[in-house]
Amino acid sequence: MLFMKKTLLFLILSVISTIGIYAQDPATWTVKLVDKGNGEVELTANFKIDPTWHLYDIHIPEGGPMPTSLAIDNIKGATKVGEFKAVNSKLKKSYDEIFQMEIGYYETQATFVQRLKVTDKVAFVLEGDLRSQVCSEVDGQCIPIKIDLSFKSKDLPATLVSASGTSADSAEEAVSVDTATADTLSQVSTTPTSSSDLWKPVIEEVKAYGAAGDTSDQSLFWIFLGGFGGGLVALLTPCVWPMIPMTVSFFLKRNKKNKGKAIKDAMTYGLGIIIIYVALGLLITAIFGASALNDLATSAIFNLIFFALLVVFAISFFGAFELVLPSSWTNKMDQKADSTTGIISIFFMAFTLALVSFSCTGPIIGTLLVQAAGSGSIVAPAIGMSGFALALAIPFSLFAIFPSWLESMPKSGGWLNSVKVVLGFLELALALKFFSVADLAYGWGILDREVFLVLWIAIFALLGIYLLGKLKLPHDSDLKHVSVPRLFLAIISFAFAIYMIPGLWGAPLKSISAFSPPLFTQDFNLYKGEVHAKFDDYEAGMDYARKNNKPVMIDFSGYGCVNCRKMEASVWTDARVKDILEKDYVLITLMVDDKKKLPEVIEVEENGKTTKLKTIGDKWSYLQRHKFGTNSQPYYVLLDHAGKPIGPSYAYNEDIPEYIKFLNTGLDNFKKIKEEAK
Repeated sequence: MLFMKKTLLFLILSVISTIGIYAQDPATWTVKLVDKGNGEVELTANFKIDPTWHLYDIHIPEGGPMPTSLAIDNIKGATKVGEFKAVNSKLKKSYDEIFQMEIGYYETQATFVQRLKVTDKVAFVLEGDLRSQVCSEVDGQCIPIKIDLSFKSKDLPATLVSASGTSADSAEEAVSVDTATADTLSQVSTTPTSSSDLWKPVIEEVKAYGAAGDTSDQSLFWIFLGGFGGGLVALLTPCVWPMIPMTVSFFLKRNKKNKGKAIKDAMTYGLGIIIIYVALGLLITAIFGASALNDLATSAIFNLIFFALLVVFAISFFGAFELVLPSSWTNKMDQKADSTTGIISIFFMAFTLALVSFSCTGPIIGTLLVQAAGSGSIVAPAIGMSGFALALAIPFSLFAIFPSWLESMPKSGGWLNSVKVVLGFLELALALKFFSVADLAYGWGILDREVFLVLWIAIFALLGIYLLGKLKLPHDSDLKHVSVPRLFLAIISFAFAIYMIPGLWGAPLKSISAFSPPLFTQDFNLYKGEVHAKFDDYEAGMDYARKNNKPVMIDFSGYGCVNCRKMEASVWTDARVKDILEKDYVLITLMVDDKKKLPEVIEVEENGKTTKLKTIGDKWSYLQRHKFGTNSQPYYVLLDHAGKPIGPSYAYNEDIPEYIKFLNTGLDNFKKIKEEAK
């Protein structure tokens, strides 16, 4: 209910705000070049602002709203004189409760100027943009302003007489700038000369330091175990369990007297299952590639599609309808298995198992591949599928070798449908995780943390009620009594639902941090132990670090990154880690799957091809690939003010002492750099 209300409210506000934006033009402006004599012109921007609206000042403290700013991308035949400033405008200041700082702003009108000395009138070019933001004092609505600047010789005032070369004043200014730069470099030798230096690749330098807390091998091991667990779960589904006696009867008909051949065929059958599923994992990797798989795992569109698929599977598991592949496919495979002999017939039997069980194994395999893809390893999907296939192959092979075990095996019946319904509840809960990724990436704000938790609490409470037999679905048989296993599972489900309730007030809930949205999405939060990045922009964070003489930690993260949430909830909340990150470092978190559009498309050369960066996530993903030569998250790297590494990189590893050692290594190296620069 809360979800529906919030969704409806979101849609209504979107429509209202859209209508409001197009129904009014709260600020108008003119931009021109004005002759000021002595070969100088003034770039002048005049704003007229509607009543109840205001325009922000040039100088806004860090963490505040968007200031008015001028960016000059290309200037020829002229030089800047002085700073970009406001003139003939009445500046007002007030304390803003939202940003918790005093902020300057203009009402009614504002004029901003930048003076230029023209040295070559014919060659004059001025390109860049002027940005600002107008906000309503009534409803708090804000509208960004971006004015593209493009002036050439023909746009200069006709009365202008260009300066004959560089004047003594400008030469003096150039000397003073060089002296200031030299002084700054003498204080901190790592100060970058331009923002482009911050993007220079440092792949070899990072490799020289190594990787602290490297758990790549352990990650693959856990992916294998996850696949094996998924295979065990798949065995208990109604699509797979009945196949065991059918498969055993197939092998008994082939080898009634030859026990040795029966064992050989059973082992071949198990190997065939493994080969089919591993081949699927390798095929997916070959088609998409490791980096593309990682992009796919964090893609908002893909996560929305997967959310819809899991909801459909869950509804099917609840008994609304049956999802099966076309019978002609399975019939043909079955006929091939019966009509052929030798290894080929065994292979067709294994393929029949894969097709028949698809409706139950599909969502399990899909989830497994998504999680494996997020590791960025080219072999991860194959490793996960090998674990899944092994769990399936072992019981089928053993029952084929020892058919007498079938007599003691539980018969198909109502309990299998109960397993399917339980899986339906779990699929429904997991589907919300994928929707959350898309919601975060696009900034919709529909599935905030408290909404997510409310839905999970409801799902697991209903699961407990179902296990106790108080909720009956279409294909359930009558439950005369509650078995001990069902009772214990119901207790676990109710306990889990109750465990999540404090999360509605901000409890970190570390055990589900990998699935739930981050704490910063929660509207009401009493918990103050989490760490928040000071910046989400690389250049701005680096500039702040230089001015405050602190090292930088770049956190390459993603809204769909499960391990990122685990690190934030399990490692960053440790008091020692939190203290170091907040006091000793400038923390910059860059979301590689942020779908917000860049002001302008950026074209870069990558691997001999032109790549277009259209979103903020594209930009940070390119930075990670280009500068550090990696594309998996989480990825932590420590930098000096020139954008060079001062310690090893760090990936996913929840070992807190190891993480503290990683941070302290960077601090020690940063101190050495400063001492050497003196």
